[in-house]
Amino acid sequence: MRDIMSGVVDWVQVDIMDGRFVPSRSIGWEEIRDARLPFGWEAHLMVENPVDYFKGFKAAGAERVIFHYETVSDPSTVTVAAREAGLTVGMAVNPETSVEDICQWLDSLDHVLLMSVHPGFYGAKFLPEVLAKIEQLRRYAPGLTIGIDGGIKEENLLEVASRGVDDICVGSGVFRATDPAAAFQRLQAMVTSFPGA
Repeated sequence: MRDIMSGVVDWVQVDIMDGRFVPSRSIGWEEIRDARLPFGWEAHLMVENPVDYFKGFKAAGAERVIFHYETVSDPSTVTVAAREAGLTVGMAVNPETSVEDICQWLDSLDHVLLMSVHPGFYGAKFLPEVLAKIEQLRRYAPGLTIGIDGGIKEENLLEVASRGVDDICVGSGVFRATDPAAAFQRLQAMVTSFPGA
């Protein structure tokens, strides 16, 4: 990713998977630190006990951590720990988690990431019913930034963009392309030219 996207993007989301909360397993903060990423980045922590990861990812250069609502008993303690580590903080929610489940914590967050797939399966099918949550979140927290992640490709990108989401995370739609940098630029151009962008 470092060499492929260098000079193409200014911000990326790095998926961190522990093999427990999700079945897949990925790299850790040490490998990312050693890669010296040439762009800003956030860590999407698909892990149990996310607080255990904050200091390492801060040391590796992360600016934001995103933890999963489904992995913690008290989100407020997690947001406090992230800020104490010098990070901004977001909460990811799985498709089956409702906006009502998380609304009491929205004021303590910088970002909410809506999962439009079940996490941990690269290239999973997009779940369009998740889009309704964007408008619900806007009603509860108008100033909160909202991202969406999972199964987003050229064929559904503009449908997603039309809902007014702030950040659209694309993985396999870029990295399974023959030329990932060109695929990213094509998707970015689609969103930039979209009315209201």
